Order: sequence, then structure tokens, then C-alpha cells
Amino acid sequence: MKLFSSIRLLLISLWLGSAVFFIGVAQVAFAVLPHRELAGAVVGRSLEILNYCGMAIGVLMLLSSLAGSKLTNKFSLWIERFLLLLLTAACAGGQFVIGFWMASVRGQMGRPIDELAADDPLRVQFNTLHAYSAWVLLTAMAAALIVFFLVANRKFSATAAAKSDIYDFSKEFKT
Repeated sequence: MKLFSSIRLLLISLWLGSAVFFIGVAQVAFAVLPHRELAGAVVGRSLEILNYCGMAIGVLMLLSSLAGSKLTNKFSLWIERFLLLLLTAACAGGQFVIGFWMASVRGQMGRPIDELAADDPLRVQFNTLHAYSAWVLLTAMAAALIVFFLVANRKFSATAAAKSDIYDFSKEFKT
């Protein structure tokens, strides 16, 4: 069970680490690339990969939470499942709802976003969607961080293991 828990911990920490790395890549892309359109394409593609991985890891960890659930604290297990569902939903919403809206708005612009006036309705809508996207990613990251600590600090109940050797007193009198 410890190996299984370690693999789950590795999965969630990989996604969380890549989400943190994505934030750095986004900042560097806009600082280094000569055109903001190129930086936006790099960031958009990286976010797409991050969202798909978040959905896959969230579903995989949700399914794996069903295995060996008799040995764990039920309350923390249900909190973990809720947070994994939140992570998966945030990644799916960020990709399939907000991402599609942003692509639609970008298609309606017809020219680079920097050429639009700051009060242009399409630019305002794009900036609003961008803010929603950032909040959704932060929500997914917070859920993943809490899941990380729940899995890392999980103590498996000794009651199921103790029932099988209830009359084994050799552990009591070991020197």
C-alpha cells in the first residue's frame, strides 16, 4: 500500500510541479520572444498540455482512490476525492470552456491583440477570460497542493490489519 501511495504522490507532484513551471515559462515567453503573438501561442499550447495532463492525472487518481480505501480515514478520503474532482473539472473548464471562448474572441479580432484599443470590447472580453483562466489554474493548483499533503500524510488504519492477528502478543513483549 505504501508503494501505491507513493506512486499517487508522484503523479500529483509531477502535475503540480509542471503547473508551477508553466507560470515561469509564460513569464519568460512574453519577456523573451519578439512578438507577443508568438509568446501567446507558446503559452496557449503549453497550457493545453497542462490541462490535458491535469484531467488525466485527476481521473487516474480518482479511480485509484477506490483501491485500498478500506484502510484509510474516510473523511480525508472523501476530501481528497472532492479535490481531485475539482482539479479535473478546473482543467476541463479551463481547456474546453475558457480556452474555446478565448480562441473564439481571438478569431473575431482579426489582428494582433496589441493593435486593439484598451477599451475595445473584444480586448476587454479577452482580458476577462484571461483572468478567469488564471483563477481556474490557481484553483486547480490549490486543490492539487492539498491533495499532495493529504496523500503524503495518510496513515493507514491499523484496524483492518489488527483484526487478522488480534491474539498475536509477540509484538507486545518484544525486547
